[in-house]
Amino acid sequence: MKKIIGLIIVAIITIFGAYYAFVYFVPYSEGIRSGELIKISYKGMAVKTWEGEISQGISGAQIFEFSVLDKDKEVIQKLKDYQGQYVKLDYIERYRTFFWLGDSKYFVTKVQKENSPGYRN
Repeated sequence: MKKIIGLIIVAIITIFGAYYAFVYFVPYSEGIRSGELIKISYKGMAVKTWEGEISQGISGAQIFEFSVLDKDKEVIQKLKDYQGQYVKLDYIERYRTFFWLGDSKYFVTKVQKENSPGYRN
């Protein structure tokens, strides 16, 4: 009986580990979005995550919500520096997320400051 319970526990742990690895390491899509950075915050009750938003339309008609992993310190610092400015974000979209990674399925991996399309010559 102990052997069967042990095998069931090992099977559950293996399945959860495989699911976590799939969700974390296999991206659903990759892309680039640009807009005005309107929010970057470190929020949460038990587990804090970095969350942000860019406005892609007129007066916030289209909002793109994203998360940033804690390990991406350079991206977090650039987002803080570029608050309120027009930025271009490289991101990966995951199939799902876990609450300790972020609220969104979109995770920013790179950020660049851009010129706003409203000010182009």
